[in-house]
Amino acid sequence: MPYPTRAEAWAILTEHTKSDSLIKHALAVEAAMRAYARKLGENEEEWAVVGLLHDFDYEEHPTLDEHPMKGAEILRAKGYPEEMIQAILSHASHTGIPRETRMAKALYSVDELAGFITAVALVRPNKKVADVEPKSVKKKMKDKAFARAVNRDEIREGAELLAVDFDEHVRTVIDAMAGIARELGLEGTERAS
Repeated sequence: MPYPTRAEAWAILTEHTKSDSLIKHALAVEAAMRAYARKLGENEEEWAVVGLLHDFDYEEHPTLDEHPMKGAEILRAKGYPEEMIQAILSHASHTGIPRETRMAKALYSVDELAGFITAVALVRPNKKVADVEPKSVKKKMKDKAFARAVNRDEIREGAELLAVDFDEHVRTVIDAMAGIARELGLEGTERAS
């Protein structure tokens, strides 16, 4: 069976996820996956739906025992391609599923980074993701108290997996997120003069 369409993936996501922040995270990862597919000459629609669906089961199954395995069961029951399911399973290190495809490597590489960039944008005075710079991300990564749930090692490992310069990797994800800033609530606020 082919990959779900974007509309089908959105329906799955919103059926299983009600949290606004989780939906925004899915959108951010979708945008980053689309950007990397374009950059690597891969199928943008397929990569985008993988990004959109990577955490769709997290709200209902937030434990390491269940996420993303329960989601994989749901996608298999719908007959979706195993390549897609393996990429989703491999984005979570605890599954032990190897990241063998470029899609799987990209998903792993953008997931934590998208969350971290969101956190960096939200502490900026204007809350504008387009104004976030790679140097700001690197500086915040050194602050262990900032967004402490984000795994910095996974962020660094992601750029290595894709064999791209770290700053270039961060810039790719920032630019992808800036392209959908309104949907992410990160388009910025006008400052009073």
